[in-house]
Amino acid sequence: MHKNIRFLILLALLPLTTGCDQLVELLELPNPAKEAAQAEAEGQAIGSACRHAGRSLEDCYILNPSAHKAAVFAGWRSMNDYMMENKLEVVPSLLQPNAPKAPDHDAAASTAPAVPTAPGKAGGH
Repeated sequence: MHKNIRFLILLALLPLTTGCDQLVELLELPNPAKEAAQAEAEGQAIGSACRHAGRSLEDCYILNPSAHKAAVFAGWRSMNDYMMENKLEVVPSLLQPNAPKAPDHDAAASTAPAVPTAPGKAGGH
């Protein structure tokens, strides 16, 4: 009889343990396994994007020093295999590093001084 009571108590407490993940997220407690999985997925995405853009693996490492190198390599290799198998071409990036940003249209209009022009005059004195 004593074993049955223990079993019933454990069975009654079972629903409380299923919400542990939600409780951890609610309390914002660190979850090393989840963080490692996220870092792995991000590294693979970075490597895949580098290969798709035609960047070398070494360039990818240099451009993303905080990414896990093994994950970056796995993503790069996976995309390389996929591109070779499907005969896909590289899609180079059109963004240039250190290029000046184009001014925002609204910001340029609000900061430009208003120059009144007289009708019929072509800007000369």
